Amino acid sequence: MKITKTDVEHVARLARLALSDEEKERYTQQLGQILTYIEKMSALNTDNVALTTHVLPLSNVWREDKCEPSTPETLGSPEDIVANAPESEGNLFKVKKVIE
Repeated sequence: MKITKTDVEHVARLARLALSDEEKERYTQQLGQILTYIEKMSALNTDNVALTTHVLPLSNVWREDKCEPSTPETLGSPEDIVANAPESEGNLFKVKKVIE
């Protein structure tokens, strides 16, 4: 597949990028090289190659999800709860007005 300057201009317009003529030429050339390389890779036989989602054998380890009641002992005091808030008033979080 050959990429044209028109293709680059179209993608730039979709991405709302203003490209100079020099950049358009350079990106046309670079994207053309990428597509040529992808075509070469597509010609390879990958039937016996295992799918790879990650190069390292990682897996997510999640704790069991348990419902527990909230109590003052588990939450802390109201003062503790609002202690890290950017702004508070008494035991309440203070936020900016969003509806006029």
